Amino acid sequence: MGLTPMMQQYLEVKDRNKDCIIFFRLGDFYEMFFEDAEVAARELELVLTGRDCGLEKRAPMCGIPYHAANAYITRLVNKGYKIAICEQLEDPSKCKGLVKRDIVKIITPGTYADSSFLEDTKNNYIMSLYIENGMVAMSFADISTGEFQCTYCKYNVSNILDEISKYIPKEIIIQENVDNKLLDSIKERFELSFTIRLKEYFNDNALENLKKQFNNFNEKSFNDVLINSCNGLLNYILETQKTVLTHIDTIENYHIVDYLSMDINSRKNLELTETLREKTKKGSLLWVVDKTNTAMGGRLLRKWVEQPLIHKELIDKRLTAVEEIMDKGYLYEELKEQLREVYDIERLVGKVSSKSVNAKELLSLKNSIEKLPRIKEILKEFNSALLEEIFNKLDCLEDVYNLLDSSISYNPALSVKEGGIIKDGYNREVDELREAKAYGKEWIANLENREKEVTGIKSLKVKYNKVFGYYIEVTKSNLNLVPEGRYIRKQTLANCERYITPELKEVEDKILGAQDKLITLEYDLFVQIRDSIENHLDRMKFSAKLISEVDCLCSLAIVALENNYCKPEIKENGELYIEEGRHPVVEKMIPRESFVANDTIINNIDKQLILITGPNMAGKSTYMRQVALINILAQIGSFVPAKNASIVICDKIFTRIGASDDLAGGKSTFMVEMWEVSNILNNATNRSLILLDEVGRGTSTYDGLSIAWAVIEYICNNDKLRCKTLFATHYHELTSLEGKICGVKNYSIAVKKLEEDIVFLRKIVEGGADESYGIEVAKLAGIPEGVISRAREILISLENENTVPSNIVESNSIIEDSKDNCDKNEGSIVKETAVSQIEKTEAVDDNIAPNTEIKQIDFTDMEKEALVKEIASIDILNMTPMDGFNKLYDIIKKAKVL
Repeated sequence: MGLTPMMQQYLEVKDRNKDCIIFFRLGDFYEMFFEDAEVAARELELVLTGRDCGLEKRAPMCGIPYHAANAYITRLVNKGYKIAICEQLEDPSKCKGLVKRDIVKIITPGTYADSSFLEDTKNNYIMSLYIENGMVAMSFADISTGEFQCTYCKYNVSNILDEISKYIPKEIIIQENVDNKLLDSIKERFELSFTIRLKEYFNDNALENLKKQFNNFNEKSFNDVLINSCNGLLNYILETQKTVLTHIDTIENYHIVDYLSMDINSRKNLELTETLREKTKKGSLLWVVDKTNTAMGGRLLRKWVEQPLIHKELIDKRLTAVEEIMDKGYLYEELKEQLREVYDIERLVGKVSSKSVNAKELLSLKNSIEKLPRIKEILKEFNSALLEEIFNKLDCLEDVYNLLDSSISYNPALSVKEGGIIKDGYNREVDELREAKAYGKEWIANLENREKEVTGIKSLKVKYNKVFGYYIEVTKSNLNLVPEGRYIRKQTLANCERYITPELKEVEDKILGAQDKLITLEYDLFVQIRDSIENHLDRMKFSAKLISEVDCLCSLAIVALENNYCKPEIKENGELYIEEGRHPVVEKMIPRESFVANDTIINNIDKQLILITGPNMAGKSTYMRQVALINILAQIGSFVPAKNASIVICDKIFTRIGASDDLAGGKSTFMVEMWEVSNILNNATNRSLILLDEVGRGTSTYDGLSIAWAVIEYICNNDKLRCKTLFATHYHELTSLEGKICGVKNYSIAVKKLEEDIVFLRKIVEGGADESYGIEVAKLAGIPEGVISRAREILISLENENTVPSNIVESNSIIEDSKDNCDKNEGSIVKETAVSQIEKTEAVDDNIAPNTEIKQIDFTDMEKEALVKEIASIDILNMTPMDGFNKLYDIIKKAKVL
């Protein structure tokens, strides 16, 4: 017993698309069979049935209505599946035997462009990664908007992860046999799909393919590894879309160093586009600055936040434009009104290119283009260089508007194959057929009235259905009134009879013929209009880009006005100065008057490394993030939350804030911390901004203190580093480094102590904190009074016994070297770390006789010290109530033993 012809056809298609779920078109349904059916039934909660397929067992089967497919496809794609759409390529009513079927599109997470799947203000990127000869090339495309960008650099896992974190692609195309460590690193940090392809897939006829696809392709600007990466991505797009997408016609070859660089940890810690915990936009920097009026502007502003500028001229141009919009508020208000009426031109253009646009969407495109002339008139009133440039380049697309305005109906049908989409007066034949159709309907209505009068049957109806066409319907109670010989019986039903007449049949042919011809003609005209518009995709894309830029500038202007931001002075070097700076997000989450502003001065001389001490919850991390976010805002071209600001352009921003682990990767919290510090020290430059919080906290006091000291030395004394740094710590011993290591300056978060309680003043002041107030913070967190009291006793005991050194032994060599560096305003790498200095000093301490017995701490003291450390390390804000109760019970249990 063999497979039926239809199942043979299905299995042939499946064999060519093994990694896809096949949506196999059968009539009005997409059916799935065998393993695909089992997967789809489980994921989509469908009923799994069976179908005779010619084998002993029935083939598992499930299906969905074809007109509702998008909702089901979206659910599958969101779960990482690929779907191949297998359509009927022939009209079943006009062919004999098996209907021809084949794949018309492959839908993947990175190539799906349906509006139900896409977020309006977020790009949907797909990425290609190609590695060869120690180089890596990365290409990114958004099919929905036509963007295509690429870059390359030396092979480095960190660089790859950093670029991925900028774009957050849904899918990566990667060559076979790539290092598994790289794949594991990507999978650990991002939720995306991988597609593996042979190396030949990337380099086959690559140069010719790129020349054919991209109008602006310049071979001289691309090396082999970059060409292969771009070709691999282009091949995949063509493979899945089954058509050439004409709107993907420009390629941008950018350099990583053209933008402010931030590694993946820094982006997360600074919460640029989403919060660290909830992964939501609210609470992020983007949430604060995004007041855009268009979806295109929203996407561009997200890109600006992800990729701040590093060129002073470009930043100043944006700042000047924002300032002028603020000054001319009356023009901004009208600009805003016009922008609100502009639809997503970029994605509408993408639909035109992919032949998936409908008449309503063309109407939206027309209405958007209609706003361009007025927007250009408003832009004429501005004088800043950037806005003048936009005004001069903006194409109002009058010819495209005129074509759409004259051809597309004001209220077109949703489907382009239902008619009613072409405007009256555009085409003579369409008008004639509509007239015939309208006359036919009028004739039918007159016929019904006439037959009622002739027969006396008041309930007589002339009706229509697709099976019988037009007919006269008479109820059973009135059959005695039907005139003999006048009607021809067509159908008998339970409660009525249906008839036709020769006259009715003749008119029916005219009406239905006109209707069918009209639908076909309107569709043909629609295709002509769509193809004509496709010739202007470049112009429409460029105008959309300019409108997006105007929208972003307006957004930054209104944010600055509403939040009392100031225009920063942008410098390429020198001192970073912020007067009364505020955290842009925190101040929006709390009442304005509650936020305490702070000043910041960082330079490369006496205030290069700001050492910040103070208790937990006092605001150290908020202050450090605040400085970084103000710097980022300035480099975006935005005003900043401060009274005055002079910002030095950074090439990179690094942060090491908070505690996290990677147990699956075999890394403890401390190991992750050290990995992050290592990444910073190895990749920062003298133009970078570094934020370090609690370096060395995850290990013993001696080890942690030594590491923190050595890191400070390295940053301040390394000729290739010496960058602006904010260093928060609980190791008060480090405050003694001010004046001894060039560039270290002590600051602390002011705290007011009231008996055994504390009040956080949130103000950063010069000088180091004298204590950590850890026990007071524990009390504020709700630790039971018994634990708090016992902790105070233990602390006094430890301080009296001096089991933890109150100060680090000074090293004359470090002091002298640092003084020399300060005098010369130069740095030198300290040859010995703080660990070795401590060991050397201990070995020659004159206060210890050669044979003196050093008192050893007993086990009880060690256990007390361990309990104090355990209490101090509790992160109460990140614990569930149940975890808190369990931890408290454990602490009390240990305290009773001691």
